[in-house]
Amino acid sequence: MRATVLRTQLSGVARRPSRLLLTGLAVLVASFVVFAAVLAQQITARTVEATAASTPAATDLVVGDPEGTPVGVDVLRELRDLPGVAEAAGRLDSGLALGESGGGYLGLHADPGTGPLALARVVQGSYPDAANEIAVTPRTAERMGLTVGTVTTTGSGTPTGPVKLTVTGVVESDDDGGQDAYAPDLIATALGGTDLLSQIDLRLTPGASPTAVRTQVDGILAAVAQPERPVVRTGAQARAAEAELAVARLGPVFALVGMFISIAVAAAALVATSTFRIVFAQRMRQLALLRAIGANRGRLAGALAVEGALTGLVAGTVGVTIALVLGHALPVLLRAFDLTVSSPGLPLAAALAVIAGATLVTLVAVLAPAFGAARVAPLEALRAASTTSGRRDIGAIRLVGGLLLAAGAALLAGLVVTRLPGPEPVDYNPQTPLLMIVISGTLAFFALVTLGPVLVRPVLWLVGWPLRRLGPVGRLAVGGIGGAPRRAAAVSVVVALGVTLIAGVLVGGSSMRVLGERELAVSAPADFEVTAAAGTTLPAAVVEAARGRGEIRNLTPYRRLDGLALSRTGDPAPIGEGGETLDATDLVLSGLPEVRKLDVRSGRVADLGPGRVVLAGYVTWDTGLRAGDAITLTREQRKIDVRVAAVLPGATPLMSGVVLDPADLDRLGAPAGYAGLLADAARSGEDGRSAAQKALRQVTEGSTGLGLTVLADKRDEINGLVDTLLGIAIGLVGLTVLIAVVGVGATTALSVVERVRESGLLRAVGLSRGGLRFMLTTEASLYGLIGATLGLLLGVPYAWLSIEALGANAPLRFPALPLAALFLALVALTAVAGLLPARRASRVSPVTALATDT
Repeated sequence: MRATVLRTQLSGVARRPSRLLLTGLAVLVASFVVFAAVLAQQITARTVEATAASTPAATDLVVGDPEGTPVGVDVLRELRDLPGVAEAAGRLDSGLALGESGGGYLGLHADPGTGPLALARVVQGSYPDAANEIAVTPRTAERMGLTVGTVTTTGSGTPTGPVKLTVTGVVESDDDGGQDAYAPDLIATALGGTDLLSQIDLRLTPGASPTAVRTQVDGILAAVAQPERPVVRTGAQARAAEAELAVARLGPVFALVGMFISIAVAAAALVATSTFRIVFAQRMRQLALLRAIGANRGRLAGALAVEGALTGLVAGTVGVTIALVLGHALPVLLRAFDLTVSSPGLPLAAALAVIAGATLVTLVAVLAPAFGAARVAPLEALRAASTTSGRRDIGAIRLVGGLLLAAGAALLAGLVVTRLPGPEPVDYNPQTPLLMIVISGTLAFFALVTLGPVLVRPVLWLVGWPLRRLGPVGRLAVGGIGGAPRRAAAVSVVVALGVTLIAGVLVGGSSMRVLGERELAVSAPADFEVTAAAGTTLPAAVVEAARGRGEIRNLTPYRRLDGLALSRTGDPAPIGEGGETLDATDLVLSGLPEVRKLDVRSGRVADLGPGRVVLAGYVTWDTGLRAGDAITLTREQRKIDVRVAAVLPGATPLMSGVVLDPADLDRLGAPAGYAGLLADAARSGEDGRSAAQKALRQVTEGSTGLGLTVLADKRDEINGLVDTLLGIAIGLVGLTVLIAVVGVGATTALSVVERVRESGLLRAVGLSRGGLRFMLTTEASLYGLIGATLGLLLGVPYAWLSIEALGANAPLRFPALPLAALFLALVALTAVAGLLPARRASRVSPVTALATDT
């Protein structure tokens, strides 16, 4: 009997492969995603290994390690004289401050410039070959005006003192940050005022024995009086270590990908459970007949479980195959566009593991529907139709279990709220609160899974209200979802999971972006900053010349004043412990667009003016000062009474404790000269920034003690990193949404098969094909509508709680437009997922539909 039951079920699957496809579609997508991630990791690791190594391929031996003991220049000279050594190139990364040429900073790198060991290639002029000569990168030449033939001067703070530098050439290299210079090793060490190198690369003559040369190198190093001897490695070992380090830095990214993929697999399991439940419900008459002829519940459940495992095996194999084909085709395609991308290997063990995992996940997903279907009574065989209506209740045990899960989630969330840090946390560790939030969110999700059929009804009543006003078709669509709440909950919960994660990323990303903009407005309030040396001021001619340059806009000079004591007006006791004082600036905050991004704890920055000041947040943490409070600022014998216009969450721009109006700073005895100025490029893009930097260098030319700093590069780097991280997170979370949409399509398709007679009856009583398509498509969109509603209700509060638990003093933001777009996109995607099944149902004639019972 066991074999008969199994053959019956498998033959049914063979006769209707479409059902096999629909039940395994979510698992197929999950298998594809998992194995694609494995291949992507291989592609990334191999590409990084091939491109990340900074040691040239021609290097045979490497003496020293940038992270270890440095190597002396005298060792370099001895190595060059060794028999068998064709070339020895010393490596060094140091810096040069530029002085009289208008300020700035050069990162100086030691490199031979020519030959197999060169990392820089001359594209204009010639490579340095004499003392005090350098070559620069194209971006550096453009930005800093250091064209070939330019003579510039190092700052007085340089170890060798002010030195005239001659730019002899322009070189290309893999890195060009806009402030990079190159020179041979001995010239670079002389300019850096050092006789130590980070490492020495050796290229041997053809036929030379690496072992023999290494023995001689060890002898030279043994004779050098150093506490620790520099390591000696082969070039291959050095390149492998550099590549391994680069790949290791990607470890957290791969771990993050793995976490989100695990969530996507769980979503696929939920979708598979729902689709199996629908398929088994459609075959209740057949299952009842098997029970009537002697099949017991265990054999029937076993046969259904084997069917599920077979579905997982087929789906996993197809998913892995598709991922393998695309994984090998993509690098070839990218290389056609001159992108250096390595091909993956053939990870057979990983492929078999994914297929086995897909089979296991599907087997676990089918167990509950299988045991539920096996409980069918033999009398069900007397039904006229082959389907049975699903239960609408969830039972007392499930209800109590769901309530306990929800209570546990609420309790943990409440504990986190009681442990949230203050504005200035001391010795605060966010790991425990964040772990509690993860556990609470997991309990909340399982509560949603358990109580889903109960929660669907009130949510459907709310979101379905506009549809019911559309007439009979809208009411039929809402009724079709409400008539099967367990099915609606199973699919909507998966959609809710995806929406919860994306909503969390959007809310968290929006809040962290505001925090980032705040920090950048403080540390990089403009594209450029020109500063005077300590104790001096900017020449008035420099400020006036800068005002007349069209390449610059938003020119904002400022003064500084330190030693200010703060107290409440009428209370002579100063605020602060141990006689702490504040420094102040008179920076005009309204003159810089970046500063306008500052968020405030209280008050308005725009109210800054005579008698009104802006305070840094740390000044008020222990005092409770808020906007509108009267305070007194004292410096030496001068005292002024002012009111607080605004309190910022952290420091103020230029890292001062208080920002005053220029007139108030005069009353406290500030000097007339400016301490520095901020400015933005008049045009956007690299050309505009280079032109502005060149203009500032020209107006400061000839003035000693001035420094020019490019702040915009730091801002762009951080903004780019935030955008990349958010894009990666949303893309990874989108995997769950993809599987949810697949589940909606599969559920709608199976629902169409289940309700063929209903569709025929509706057509027979006058419903048009378009009306039927609209009804079924609307039903599919309702899965997204319910899931998106539940996801937002769950995701936004947990995102806010996570932000507070981080202790980063980040503001809470509600990105209404992105969340609204997410909501509408989910509804649209789920509606699109139902289009094909709806079209298929509308093409069946009423007579054919009424004549079938399947």
